[in-house]
Amino acid sequence: MEYKLFFYDSKENKYSINALLGAVEGDKDLKELPILFFEKIDDLFFEKDLRNSILCFSFFTTQFFEIKDMLGKLRELKKSNENLYFVAGGPHPSGDPQGVLDMGFDIVVKGEGERIFPNLIKEIVSGKKILGIFHDKKKIDLNDYFPFSEKFGRFGPIEISRGCPFGCYFCQTPRIFGGIMRHRSIEKIVEIVEIMVKRNLKDIRFITPNAFAYGSSDGMTINLKKLEELLIEIRKIIGKEGRIFFGSFPSEVRPEHVLPETVELIKLYANNDNIVIGAQSGSQRILDLAHRRHKVEDVYRAVETATYYGLKVNVDFIFGLPYENEDDINQTVKMIEDLVKMGAKIHAHAFMPLPGTPFENFPPGRVDKYMRKVINKLLPKGVVFGNFREQEEIAWKLYNYFSSKEA
Repeated sequence: MEYKLFFYDSKENKYSINALLGAVEGDKDLKELPILFFEKIDDLFFEKDLRNSILCFSFFTTQFFEIKDMLGKLRELKKSNENLYFVAGGPHPSGDPQGVLDMGFDIVVKGEGERIFPNLIKEIVSGKKILGIFHDKKKIDLNDYFPFSEKFGRFGPIEISRGCPFGCYFCQTPRIFGGIMRHRSIEKIVEIVEIMVKRNLKDIRFITPNAFAYGSSDGMTINLKKLEELLIEIRKIIGKEGRIFFGSFPSEVRPEHVLPETVELIKLYANNDNIVIGAQSGSQRILDLAHRRHKVEDVYRAVETATYYGLKVNVDFIFGLPYENEDDINQTVKMIEDLVKMGAKIHAHAFMPLPGTPFENFPPGRVDKYMRKVINKLLPKGVVFGNFREQEEIAWKLYNYFSSKEA
């Protein structure tokens, strides 16, 4: 029985799809499995035969309604196509696997998928009828998998670390990947970069919860030797004409790790002119309640250090975090105004309760009137960016939807 594997190939989920493709390609039993992609639902309705097909979706909470609507239409195809499976994974399904199963998916993968996903596909292809929630409780070794697809030429940022020891209460990362930070070895990263360079891909970016924590045994202390070794070895391969982007999008750095010695590494070996720093609030009370485990002073010191060395700084803030009161908002406004005067740009977010996090049952954040007034004043100056208005709208739509279901 020949199966086909389809991936919903949205812009938001390309990195996770690339990782799954790398895992499937690395499995010798799946070498001959036909793999196809679709970007919109019409692509599937043009398929003449979807019998023995596995449709895979990886998605964020922000995509909930998009996926729900798509699945509702796709369920019609089950009537005329035998052995048509719908499989879900990614951040939202990992946080609410039962809810996603109830949406109409046949299989939900909770947590990391590189090992369990190919195994599930092999079981389906072998003729087994499998349904339900599947969770690989043993964490993978990043060195065992490539984060890209050579076959389809799908390359992107290299994931160098996974997991986070800080456990911020609004964040899914430590809940999906664990509180112990794991690192891809320098040897394996070098191998990956060499493959990319052979394809003339010499812009090297990274995925990591905290770039300056690479090589750290606990994810909290800095391993300067490993950091420098990583950058040196990559630079050797890509040469002067290649570019390294470290601590900038799609990665970020924690403020307490922005020190002269770490910033100097960027200036010595990397090409980015900016770094992304996670601040989230200007109130120490809110930082403590959110389990951020850094100080307000760390943010000021980080911006001061980075700008001293000639780096532009983008600072993340989350508006409307749980427990926030008027005084907390005033403190955050003060910090934003101070950082802008210091030369930073503000990346604004609205708090969205994410499934599986300690803050999942709190209402979404609303951007306070005073905060909105300050932001509107700064927007024309080009020092504030981000889709916080859209996030606020989606978060409340989700909150109202799930509240009505519970009622």
